Amino acid sequence: MNGDAVNEMRELRELPENGATGALAVKRRLSRQLVAALAESGLTKTALARRMRTSRSSLDRLLDPDNPALTLATLARAAGALGRRVRVELDDSAAPPGRSQG
Repeated sequence: MNGDAVNEMRELRELPENGATGALAVKRRLSRQLVAALAESGLTKTALARRMRTSRSSLDRLLDPDNPALTLATLARAAGALGRRVRVELDDSAAPPGRSQG
């Protein structure tokens, strides 16, 4: 298992039902995916910011895994500029015992 997979598993184990810690784990995962897509695209951060019609500093905040601030609109613009799409789901597999999952 590579380092990224180990980090992702560790972060997913840390996800609480709700809360800031869970949001930060999700943001870290998204940041890794965006950085990988950026590298794959061959674009510079400046070029991606231009495609998104945003500032380089705004893009840096989006890519910062420790900055939990994120809007779906910004995420969608970044994904679109990288030729990707965003998929968001609610997963009930972590529902507390005794609660219906279906």
